[in-house]
Amino acid sequence: MFKREMKINFKSFLIWSLILIILFLIVFLMYPSIMNSENIQLMNEMLKVFPEEMLKAFNMDISNIDTAFGWLKTEGFVFVLLITGIYSGILGSNVLLKEENDKTIEYLNSLPVTRKNIVISKVLSSIIYIILMIFILGLFNFIGLSLIEDFDKKLFILLSITPLFSSLFIFALCLFISTFTHKTKKTLGISLAIVFISYFLQIISEISEKTEFLKYISIFTLADIRNVITNITINPLMILLTVLLIVLLLSLTILHYNKKELV
Repeated sequence: MFKREMKINFKSFLIWSLILIILFLIVFLMYPSIMNSENIQLMNEMLKVFPEEMLKAFNMDISNIDTAFGWLKTEGFVFVLLITGIYSGILGSNVLLKEENDKTIEYLNSLPVTRKNIVISKVLSSIIYIILMIFILGLFNFIGLSLIEDFDKKLFILLSITPLFSSLFIFALCLFISTFTHKTKKTLGISLAIVFISYFLQIISEISEKTEFLKYISIFTLADIRNVITNITINPLMILLTVLLIVLLLSLTILHYNKKELV
């Protein structure tokens, strides 16, 4: 069952990983050539025009973008959070429902496996692919940065870990939501909405103290990138909170899926 899931999800994992790698490859190839002293000065002048709140929303108040690593700490890792979040959301919303849509659920029910085992196999294969994607991208970026500039390797490693927290939670949440319907189209729309609304709330929460409370309902707060850049450490509370929420959602998923009337 587990091998079957790994094989089924390999193609989508490969496509998403290649898209990310190609995009960052372009950055590493172009950044050293475009970031000459003249362009850096022009960029710094341009950034002075932007409101401080907007710079804070993209971490540009605590990191310069005159190097590739500086760009990664600002827009780069925000982009990673979005893409890995979307991939995880799609995976979570589809991994159980595709059996009903493809009419293969009857075949699975004929096998000597319980619904709990079906869920566990799908969850394990999905988590492995999410972790692999983030690891491969982190390794690629590490090699790319090492070839073009010096950078804080400890900070880079910690930042590369942070997408795991938001991505795994998004996967678990979308997986749980998928047990309430029989159509992937519904959960696909919901998963994309969760990712983009969370991203929007995270950006808005950084704009002013009045909107700061919004970060508590944004999934991307779990990634806690700003704290990692500032203190070069991952908040243990975020790790604990992520693990507890994922365990809770996966437990609820198994309970509800066992009761669900499959078609």
